[in-house]
Amino acid sequence: MYELRIETDTMGEVEVPVRSLWGAQTQRSFDNFQISSRKLPYSFINALVEIKRACAIANCEFSIISKEIKDAIVQSADEILDNGKFIEQFPLDVFQTGSGTHTNMNVNEVLSNRAILLLNGIVGSKTPVHPNDHVNKGQSSNDVIPSAMHISALREITNKLIPAIDELSSALKSKEKEFKSIFKIGRTHLQDAVPLSLGHEFSGYFSQLNFVKKHINDTSFHLQYLAIGGTAVGTGLNAHPELGKRVCRILSDRLNHEFRHDGNKFALIGAKDAIVAISGALRTLAIVLMKIANDIRILASGPRCGLGEITLPANEPGSSIMPGKINPSQNEMLIQVAAQVIGNDAAISVGGQWGYLELNLMMPMMISNLLESIKILSNGMRSFTKLCVLGITANERRIKNLVDQSLMLVTALTSQIGYDKAAKVAKKAYKEGKTIGQVLVEENIFPENKIEEVLDVSKMVNI
Repeated sequence: MYELRIETDTMGEVEVPVRSLWGAQTQRSFDNFQISSRKLPYSFINALVEIKRACAIANCEFSIISKEIKDAIVQSADEILDNGKFIEQFPLDVFQTGSGTHTNMNVNEVLSNRAILLLNGIVGSKTPVHPNDHVNKGQSSNDVIPSAMHISALREITNKLIPAIDELSSALKSKEKEFKSIFKIGRTHLQDAVPLSLGHEFSGYFSQLNFVKKHINDTSFHLQYLAIGGTAVGTGLNAHPELGKRVCRILSDRLNHEFRHDGNKFALIGAKDAIVAISGALRTLAIVLMKIANDIRILASGPRCGLGEITLPANEPGSSIMPGKINPSQNEMLIQVAAQVIGNDAAISVGGQWGYLELNLMMPMMISNLLESIKILSNGMRSFTKLCVLGITANERRIKNLVDQSLMLVTALTSQIGYDKAAKVAKKAYKEGKTIGQVLVEENIFPENKIEEVLDVSKMVNI
């Protein structure tokens, strides 16, 4: 049981826990939307608080709110932003009104009540700092929530995702160099193919990550455009005409990102194209990571009865019944992360379709999924890099043995003996359980002292 106080909003009185800094509108949402255990990520709340802080500064500069009120709002915001205080004051479920109005009001009420305390007022009195008239001055949920979506996504991508991609890329590049001269059999359709180097395989993974990193960076550019200043539908009603420009300047200086005010506010409020686009780029990253993790898992299969061309670090026991078994757990983790990101993207794509007339109605769900994708991709890649890729070693004896047994070495001889004869050699070798070299000698196609030269794998691989 909590001690309660009475707060009011336009619908009447609401009982609110005394110790809560939130007010009536937050409490109504809390009571009405007990849907899941998911709350909006702190990075998103952080972005909302940054916007409120910047708007207070800008409105004071425009002489719309007093310096005393501005200072109290800024101090309240800084306590959250700098010290991580009051995070428990943001309890609302992701699944709420599609505009995110409840979360916008949650932030307004917390900042208002904390500012009131700093000014020796009474919590819940809305005096001298009102959640709507001061904290939300010149704003609407409809421009604040989209702006916070862009800010939080861009910051998380820049500060967490891109560094994680770079760490994995560096590890893969290191393995490419380490394995450059280890020649092995390639596989297409899961069947033996012509040789390549183990370094070639890792160079492909490195190149895939570079491609998707550029795709993410290119797409992230559109997150710089903020809807702030557009208020309810994009016209800027009740906001100072320079508010969006001033807020973007304040945020750019403070957060070390460029934020722009000159995007089309009607598109930024009514649609969520940049969010859909960046989610699509994250889906591409997920697919790339799934390919890399699966390939490495297959190459390490065994250790004795699979391919066994590489060995992965042994991090933990792999079975509750089979002693000594070690599983590619980091690979399986990353594959599950990728699957979740692909699922999140599907939900975000549906959310993007719900931009009806002047407002999108799926914003809390979309940003929750997007930030989750960024988080688990970042953490997943870091773990995979540290606990898998950096510790990969090549099993050169096993690789050489498989090369010697391969039938596809005959491919390199087609220019000398023709496709049909080469096919006969391969079929005979397979049927009789012999190597290509043995059949070439038996059929008097090449003398025995020439076999090592004609089947020199290093000459078949362009390095």
